[in-house]
Amino acid sequence: MSLGDDTGRTRTRLPEAGGDPYGGARRNGRSSSRSLVTVVGVVVLLIAAIAFANRGDGDSDAEEGGDSPKAAATAPTGEKPVSSGFAHDRQGAESAAANYAVALGSAEMFNKARRDAILQSIIVPARVADFEARLDKAYTPEFNENVGLNGDGTTPEGLTFVSRTTPIGTKVTASSSDTATVEVWCGGLLGLAGESSTSPVTNSWFTITMQLEWTDDDWKIVTHSQKDGPTPVPGDERASSADEMAKAVQEYGGFTYAR
Repeated sequence: MSLGDDTGRTRTRLPEAGGDPYGGARRNGRSSSRSLVTVVGVVVLLIAAIAFANRGDGDSDAEEGGDSPKAAATAPTGEKPVSSGFAHDRQGAESAAANYAVALGSAEMFNKARRDAILQSIIVPARVADFEARLDKAYTPEFNENVGLNGDGTTPEGLTFVSRTTPIGTKVTASSSDTATVEVWCGGLLGLAGESSTSPVTNSWFTITMQLEWTDDDWKIVTHSQKDGPTPVPGDERASSADEMAKAVQEYGGFTYAR
């Protein structure tokens, strides 16, 4: 999803009728969910993801100090996560951007009251009203129905709605003492898990760029945009059944992130 100027465009392709929509079908990295996530993907998991005051400072085996990893880009680096708020430094900005991607790509964004609470928590105060107005225009009854929900954003009986964004990595492209531009490479899941679903859960890959500002002792979003990819080649794994997918969503919680 994107809060840019293109929030109004949505393309949806429903699967062909007949059979279990999950039944052994191979996942396509270029599925129709990408266009849905582009509209609502990051801004398109769970309200707890934005309860940032609850970020723990659990044990970390990461080596303290330093900025983003360079030679070993997949290795965890940095200081131990703070217990409240994000650190006022480059790593804190990366942690904030990763967590904001998770929150703004969550199923909670389809509920007006919860969506507004998320925006008020992570957007600079001067931009909250604008973000709310743009998203109110994007999350219409028609859009909800396009992703398989009821027009009011509730989930049809017997189905499990899935909308999750998982950061794969972050990169700071510009920074100063009180501002930072951070790119977050993400994988996303969107759809309905259940035997009667006509919108099965599909995956997508996208990169979000956030401009952050240090405001009220924390990093807040000023602007953000999104583009497709980088997208890996799909593997040969069999797609899970509707029951397996529903159980996975219900049994596996999401994460908060810190470098």
